Amino acid sequence: MTSLSLAIGRPTLADRLFARGLVMDIVLVAAGAALTAIAAQVQVPLWPVPITGQTLAVLLVGSSLGALRGALSMLLYAVLGMVGLPVFSDATSGMGVILGPTGGYIVGFVFAAAFTGWIAQRSWDRRILRSLLAFAGGTVVTFAIGLPWLAMALGLNLEQTLAGGLYPFIIGGIVKAIIAAGVVTFGWRYIEREDRRRADRELSS
Repeated sequence: MTSLSLAIGRPTLADRLFARGLVMDIVLVAAGAALTAIAAQVQVPLWPVPITGQTLAVLLVGSSLGALRGALSMLLYAVLGMVGLPVFSDATSGMGVILGPTGGYIVGFVFAAAFTGWIAQRSWDRRILRSLLAFAGGTVVTFAIGLPWLAMALGLNLEQTLAGGLYPFIIGGIVKAIIAAGVVTFGWRYIEREDRRRADRELSS
């Protein structure tokens, strides 16, 4: 008999580290939201959009938890901020942030986590090159939602939107994708190594 779980599809990194189950799913979803809240406080202040650690957390949470749990984790993060907990960048909160210039990026986190989780469930997070492509794609998803939102909120034209909401973040986005790919692929290699050691011990016993 399998236990009830929010995890669907192929096992993700979290599934190899923790047993699947509804209680563990809730813990992992909450932990992902907490990680994102902490990462949001690591920032380089820029206008109109600061560079923060949020997107790195989104990539890690999505790939580790999978599509559904990753999206739920980012949705929980957004809801916690909307109801008043200081989880957004610079310890801000409230509906004003969501409705403001940076709100689209927060909404984009939900879809980016779902995308990277979906890719991870197809084993793209187990090798460095595919991981880089997957995390770059997740970053693109965030900006695909965040940039139009930014433009509408501030009444910017295309050139202004790209100058304020994209160009300053390209290098940072690449660095975050590299870090995320390194962390996740290292995790898989560790698990694979332990699997081989366990198999060797069973054969020798």
